[in-house]
Amino acid sequence: MATRLRKSRRQRGTRFCGWGQIGQHRASGSRGGVGGAGKHKHFFLRTLKEEPDHFGHEQFHALRKSDVSRWVNLRDLNKLLRYSKSGEDGKTVLDLGELGYEKLLGSGRVEAVFTIKVKQASKSAKDKITEAGGEVLTLNELNKE
Repeated sequence: MATRLRKSRRQRGTRFCGWGQIGQHRASGSRGGVGGAGKHKHFFLRTLKEEPDHFGHEQFHALRKSDVSRWVNLRDLNKLLRYSKSGEDGKTVLDLGELGYEKLLGSGRVEAVFTIKVKQASKSAKDKITEAGGEVLTLNELNKE
């Protein structure tokens, strides 16, 4: 059939092109929904073909159970001195676990000699405290004692 005789050519210029008068064949219902609607229903085969990895999850994703919620830097230890206790050897013992801190970070300088009890400590924090004459007792070291 010649293109000029087709129904679609005859209907050009009319308002609804044969779909009735009240907006039929126009809204999202005529295409099966908006966005990702119907991926588990009427568009299931299309979903399996076009997005084979759509369903399921990453199998070996490690959960991060060791997230640190509170930490403190070396430069802030002077503010926490009022919560410290004096040890047997005369060093200042600061238990950061009691104060709610989980990790000691190495930013800043150490101005006093400390013995610090904490769950975790960064390598730079440990190095700076031992250079100043103090010591860091982490959770692993405390469990061994």
